[in-house]
Amino acid sequence: MGDEVLYERRGVVGLVKMNRPRYRNAQNSAMTYALDAAFTRAVDDDEVRVIVLAGAGDHFSAGHDIGSPERDADTTFPRRAAIWWDHTGKEGADRRYAREIEVYLSMCRRWREIPKPTVAMVQGACIAGGLMLAWVCDLIVAAEDAFFADPVLRMGIPGVEYFAHPWVVGPRFAREMLFTGDRFGARRAYEIGMVNRVVPRDELEPTVLALAERVAAMPAFGLALAKRAVNQCEDLMGMRAGMDSVFGLHHVAHAHNAEVTGNPLAGLDPAAMKKASS
Repeated sequence: MGDEVLYERRGVVGLVKMNRPRYRNAQNSAMTYALDAAFTRAVDDDEVRVIVLAGAGDHFSAGHDIGSPERDADTTFPRRAAIWWDHTGKEGADRRYAREIEVYLSMCRRWREIPKPTVAMVQGACIAGGLMLAWVCDLIVAAEDAFFADPVLRMGIPGVEYFAHPWVVGPRFAREMLFTGDRFGARRAYEIGMVNRVVPRDELEPTVLALAERVAAMPAFGLALAKRAVNQCEDLMGMRAGMDSVFGLHHVAHAHNAEVTGNPLAGLDPAAMKKASS
């Protein structure tokens, strides 16, 4: 586990903290695998009953790293989530599909199946790939300054790879957030049922830790079974199959962009995305 993610145990709580505040905790592959190592460490520790996911600095996560100096899309990492070949020796759609099925879709699904309850502690930006990290958690507590968006339709892409939108926010609001790419605040996220609680920024951490400790008082195996029960019901409502089908559409969009514009992201970089979303 590298410096991209910090881990500490606070009593019965395993605190996993993304640690790239300079880049608003944008997720490169190094962070993804460091997150996986931290989650595994928490699962393997019998003293940890609940896992909290947080972001260092002013923001939870601004999404996938598509432009920092530490972007490592061409780097090989040990593969743990998907049985697929390494992307670095491939070309075109094969290359992108191989990487994204591992570090985005399959890794998020792996974390969703963690047998211990997970809580996302969200402040500031929770954008695109940041939504994926919050959505794999069982509970989300947001600070009043938190804001959310999936603006990737600006690239011609129909949503992030872990396409949980219709199940997390409902089909009607899913259309709005995708069609407009607009940001929405913590209070709106609470109103549509996406987050469990909204609190002042200075109360965020104590509120999350208190909630985690309350959950931790329940029987551990019962919690694991209850979590699995809800996940199975979501999948019976089509979540897993829907995600698979939309992942294909996601890559059709990348291929279309590459053919028409010469760039899989239609030439948009973080600055252009931020300007369009503000």
